[in-house]
Amino acid sequence: MSLPLVSVIIPTYNRSSFVMEAVDSVFKQTFGNFELIVVDDGSTDGTAEFLSRYQGGFIYTFQNNQGVSTARNRGLQMACGKWIAFLDSDDLWLPGKLEAQIRFLSKNPGAMICQTEEIWIRNGRRLNPGKKHQKISGDIFAPSLLLCLVSPSAVMIKREVFERVGYFDEGLPACEDYDLWLRISAHFPVFLIDQPLVIKRGGHSDQLSRTIPGLDRFRIRALVKILSSGRLSAGQYDLASKELKTKCRIYGQGCLKRGKTEEGNFYLDLPGSLMENTRNNILKF
Repeated sequence: MSLPLVSVIIPTYNRSSFVMEAVDSVFKQTFGNFELIVVDDGSTDGTAEFLSRYQGGFIYTFQNNQGVSTARNRGLQMACGKWIAFLDSDDLWLPGKLEAQIRFLSKNPGAMICQTEEIWIRNGRRLNPGKKHQKISGDIFAPSLLLCLVSPSAVMIKREVFERVGYFDEGLPACEDYDLWLRISAHFPVFLIDQPLVIKRGGHSDQLSRTIPGLDRFRIRALVKILSSGRLSAGQYDLASKELKTKCRIYGQGCLKRGKTEEGNFYLDLPGSLMENTRNNILKF
């Protein structure tokens, strides 16, 4: 039996109704050479029973609740495909999503990662992304320092990319995708297929942006990691260090305003101390 060309990974946690729709959107794809792996991150809402209605057709695995990064990484470890595609359990694919990406990648054999445009739905209403969220194609490292310009549900990534840059950071409770896209875009162009082939649904109460305060703490950790990695060019290092200073200033000053003096001073001092320790580690391009 030949291996699938694409491995589709859906991590899910207590989203039994959403994940059924996500799975359905995968099975409606016009491209069929894929395997589907659903990683249940400790759901207690009957997700397993709901998914059993499909009577197979995909790989289901259960783990104790450890977070979305661990769930995605488990799926990666199980995957057999040359290409990896993620789908968050609250998002949907339009039927031609995989076919459009495989067609693009076959025409661009040097490409290692591509994504599609998205349709944004929040609380049942369509939204237009703001200018800062508009995706670009190619070298996206610099604009990705500000915020995520890649959606997990929209990408297709060659498996060997993860061997080069590593998997999702399981130590980050949030902004794990920001961290990964920085590591990827520092080395590979991220190409955009200018078709909205993903429906990105937001506004639910369990989204990390609502449940975890101070998300910039984790973006700062991601910036510290990549600055300390020794894997940036001199230009990339300067761009990342500038963004780190900006994020630390804003977050640190916010802490001081809320009376968190020790935490605020830590973040305000962080860029200077980090630069002293890492400047000699940048790659000489």
